Amino acid sequence: MAVASTSLAPQLSGPKSATSHCPQFSGLRRASSKLDHCLLISSPTQSIFQHLDSHLRLSSSRKGCRGVVAMAGSGKFFVGGNWKCNGTQESISKLVSDLNSVKLEPDVDVVVAPPFVYINQVKNTLTDRIEIAAQNSWIGKGGAFTGEISVEQLKDIGCTWVILGHSERRHVIGEDDQFIGKKAAYALSQALGVIACIGELLKEREEGKTFDVCFRQMKAFADTIPSWDNVVIAYEPVWAIGTGKVATPQQAQEVHVAVRDWLKKNVSTEVASKTRIIYGGSVNGSNCAELAKQEDIDGFLVGGASLKGPEFATIVNSVTSKKVAA
Repeated sequence: MAVASTSLAPQLSGPKSATSHCPQFSGLRRASSKLDHCLLISSPTQSIFQHLDSHLRLSSSRKGCRGVVAMAGSGKFFVGGNWKCNGTQESISKLVSDLNSVKLEPDVDVVVAPPFVYINQVKNTLTDRIEIAAQNSWIGKGGAFTGEISVEQLKDIGCTWVILGHSERRHVIGEDDQFIGKKAAYALSQALGVIACIGELLKEREEGKTFDVCFRQMKAFADTIPSWDNVVIAYEPVWAIGTGKVATPQQAQEVHVAVRDWLKKNVSTEVASKTRIIYGGSVNGSNCAELAKQEDIDGFLVGGASLKGPEFATIVNSVTSKKVAA
């Protein structure tokens, strides 16, 4: 499937001038080497980054004095593995064994989300270095809700995070923004961390609605959650999830910086700075390093590649791509 418009700069810069035309992508690959120039083009059409507050991004002098990682956010690199509806006791035992044997960089928060029925198995056998997340939770306290899992039950078996708002819950199960926001609010009120997913469909990107969709989904979270202290935002363009198509580093970065700017304007500068915004959508061992180099990509939410222990470790360890010389 082809993406009609790759750069989202026109959504922020207003009407397109005759001198600011950017070449289109064929699929997700650049059709012209002039694209980078278009993303940085000056007046009359300014770069997307000129529309966003530069103080949310590390300046050259700050990078020099910190000499650690090039991240716009102040939080620790975060990588989550969403195992979805995959695995058997045997295959998961092998995966856990692989994860227990790999070496992971120390300056990364690592989480995996097994299917509900295997959470206890994973919790009892996986290294404490990796935290456990659930793939969903109910909107409130447990009770007569057939098939649902309560936050209290998740905490009881050792979960510290839950994934909410994933596109498969939105577009397959039919959960809407408000329902997801209420789920997040309840989970946070019970001290369960939330990986809050946002992202646009292919049709929405082609129609130039990427920011509208992501900001609408962000607002649903912001309207209900009590605090952003235990929230990680996962930007996952729906067209890139499980398709083998991955957003280019530039595509992902421009959405991440726009979401961070939305937080600054609609929540606070502090929240914008400390909230981690991670990327998901066909992330693998081959593309993670280039994605990780982007300043506003604070980690990854990984699908299929998280079912392969060594490859998942490569993605976790891509934090080294962010490290800069002192």
